[in-house]
Amino acid sequence: MNNQKNPMQDDIFDNKILCKKCGKQMNKKKISKNGFTIRAMVCSNSKCHSKIIHPIDKQEYEKYIDLKNKEFKVKMRLVGNSYAVSIPKEIVSFMNEQRKMMDEMVKLCFEDFGRLSLKFKELREKTRK
Repeated sequence: MNNQKNPMQDDIFDNKILCKKCGKQMNKKKISKNGFTIRAMVCSNSKCHSKIIHPIDKQEYEKYIDLKNKEFKVKMRLVGNSYAVSIPKEIVSFMNEQRKMMDEMVKLCFEDFGRLSLKFKELREKTRK
């Protein structure tokens, strides 16, 4: 069995990266944005402020923004004494990719006239921390 790592699985952020602008070494940093933790490399030169966002994290964040800006039209269906609304597969797939597995139970809030919100377990737990 071959114990060598596949070079295609190496993470570029595991290497020493020099700033393109000033030549100083960049340091790893985690940036929080809209609930996402985004990996970045930030220049150690206090005058430079250059940063590089991890390409995979950038792609996932852009996917999130695209979904967030998309409007879905879904049907309400009467099921017993309640109404049901289906969540589009595109949203569920994205949440599963982000390892935010959905519980069977969600919190439904009546926010305002004509506006409901669903809160999933991981999101509630995250806000407690």
